[in-house]
Amino acid sequence: MVEHRNSITLGVLLRELLKERSLSMRKFSELTGIDTATISRIINGKRKATPQHLEKFADCLGVPLINLFEAAGYAIEQRQEESDSDIHTSVDAIQALLKSSNVYDDEFSVAHVEQKLESYGLYAQTEEGKSSIYKDFDEKIKSVGSIGPFISKLKELYEKFSLGKGTIFELTVIGSTLLYFIIPVDVIPDYLFPIGYLDDAIAVQLTTKAVLKK
Repeated sequence: MVEHRNSITLGVLLRELLKERSLSMRKFSELTGIDTATISRIINGKRKATPQHLEKFADCLGVPLINLFEAAGYAIEQRQEESDSDIHTSVDAIQALLKSSNVYDDEFSVAHVEQKLESYGLYAQTEEGKSSIYKDFDEKIKSVGSIGPFISKLKELYEKFSLGKGTIFELTVIGSTLLYFIIPVDVIPDYLFPIGYLDDAIAVQLTTKAVLKK
């Protein structure tokens, strides 16, 4: 996989993925259950892919849904210069995806993520919590198998945490985010792959805004 994919359009990304997997558009249509004409219009930029389309594409191609979300123009990763309203844009996109997927019935909100982060912050201060981060982080990264801003930022947070770079408050916030990522039972359970990692992206957004300076 090439690292530039988070900055290219969905059409270009899909063309690359189909070529890598030797999949024709017709075969891709059969595997996803989406008609060939619709896929063609999405690839050629004549139609915007819905969250449901992206979910089927990600499942068929074996790639992280977040990568397709970003390529399609849905805001997932928080940039330092962007305002707080962008987090709510991300939340709106996530809620649309959850409703279309019919696999998650609860209402998703930033408040739910913040509550979970607060509870994990207490755990991150314990020796058991720290041990869990050091022992399980690398394995969880491998299991997700993703590159790009979401994972890169997590690796940056982990390095900061493992080196003890920051105030007690900052390290507690960072530790809570790492545990949120590591522990599979969070606001959107990780077993709902790949949808289960969308709330992890929001958690990273919140922490990045609070403690990381670019």
